[in-house]
Amino acid sequence: MAAVMVTGASGFVGLALAEHLLARGEHVVGYDLSPPPAQAARAFAALPGRLDAVVGDVRDEVRLARAMRMHRVDRLVMLAAITADAVRERSAPQAIFEVNVGGVLAALSAAAASHVQRAVLGSSGSVYGASGREAASLDELATPLQPEGLYGLSKQASEGAAQRLAALHGLDLVVGRLGTCFGPWEAATGVRDTLSAPFQVLQRARRGEAAVLPRDSRRDWLYVRDAATALAALLDRPAMPLPVYNLAAGFEWSMSQWCERVADWQPGFAWRMAGAHEQPNVSYYAPYDRAPMATGRLRADTGFVPRFDLDAAASDFRDWLRHPTESHA
Repeated sequence: MAAVMVTGASGFVGLALAEHLLARGEHVVGYDLSPPPAQAARAFAALPGRLDAVVGDVRDEVRLARAMRMHRVDRLVMLAAITADAVRERSAPQAIFEVNVGGVLAALSAAAASHVQRAVLGSSGSVYGASGREAASLDELATPLQPEGLYGLSKQASEGAAQRLAALHGLDLVVGRLGTCFGPWEAATGVRDTLSAPFQVLQRARRGEAAVLPRDSRRDWLYVRDAATALAALLDRPAMPLPVYNLAAGFEWSMSQWCERVADWQPGFAWRMAGAHEQPNVSYYAPYDRAPMATGRLRADTGFVPRFDLDAAASDFRDWLRHPTESHA
């Protein structure tokens, strides 16, 4: 049975994608510096697919190629990344690019040597950067890429480098720019410096603390189960018409709406906007609300439609928190 390799498989989106693929009976080779969390391993064991976890550095082309050949990998999804904040940008700028760009090149070189047939690169809406301040929506083909931080710059570089290397080797590659994700399996892993605002709010609620928001941010939040479905849609359809697609929700909601949903199932939870001289305890990714990412091309070319609006996501996330070792994929 041929397999699909997922790099960064023990990360937030990687776990969600592995769960999705295992639920439909796939053989998944999860490649990561860390093995899957015990909670995920228990949940995944009940699924019909097969998971082989390989511990390794995504920059290690030799180890990647060995794992691909050993497990007969014919498809590859690249999700390994360092999602850096300003503190890490100052302290470890080289590492950000070594993983986010070098890791992609190593994985694609290994894939070319191992006769992998299809590759999907998980990129990020952060590549739009400053364009998100002004645009009505962010379009894959029309919106200028103006990344503002090293993470966004590294993702833009990884897209261009991956497309060049794929062309040199004749690899079938498509890029999926992920919107801002939240949902099951999110955790502090040491390589995601700012957790999603919905998760931060939930952490405060579960600790019996009030959430203090910087402002009532509005964004096209993407539930991670929909992110996994969208990535799988790109994986399943060879020779996509476009080289890059936005993987996003297509609708927006505010952080106050999320707080109201959390308050429904966390009795006593309180939240408020920060006062004039009050320090917020929930961090956003930027001091502005980024324009939504257009999803028309993804829908037209794959048929992908998100399953989880705000209420559906809140309900599913609540159920998962109550029974995390039971798969809900």
